[in-house]
Amino acid sequence: MARITQVSDSTAGPEAAALFSAIKGKIGMVPNLYRVAANQPAVLNALLGLGEALGRGRFDTRTREAVALAVAGANACDYCASAHAAISAGLKVPPEAIEAHLAGRSDDPHTAAILGLAVAIAAERGMVADSDLRAARKAGLSDADIVETVGNVVANIFTNYLNHVAATDIDFPARRARAG
Repeated sequence: MARITQVSDSTAGPEAAALFSAIKGKIGMVPNLYRVAANQPAVLNALLGLGEALGRGRFDTRTREAVALAVAGANACDYCASAHAAISAGLKVPPEAIEAHLAGRSDDPHTAAILGLAVAIAAERGMVADSDLRAARKAGLSDADIVETVGNVVANIFTNYLNHVAATDIDFPARRARAG
């Protein structure tokens, strides 16, 4: 049971209602994560803005979703594992790849390098070792890729932690995240 109110359409203030309308226009529904964030519309707006800004980076949607899954696995966030597994399935990512991403792995070497760094960032709270950066660069990640990985990890830590604090009700096909 949720520990923080999931704002309903009928109780949303004008700012939250406008954000809900925009979300519904894009994805057809308002996920419970956004309903929790709507308790403070400035936070919901920041969350949405961060996602939109990162969407203009070089990583494609599949790569951003792979990072989201890896961070959800690293942080044991069942809500985000459920949401991003459903989104990935909608992007035609095979089930075995979704499982691998939750564990921070990929068969694609470039994606594997991104996920390895993402998991290290999450596990080490950003204080990655020089060897982590050397491995990322050796695998072909540029400084831009490294910075974009950090941005995507932070965006997902934001949602993971909000879901942990709120105990957000999962409104996607439920699945367990992998810890560590």
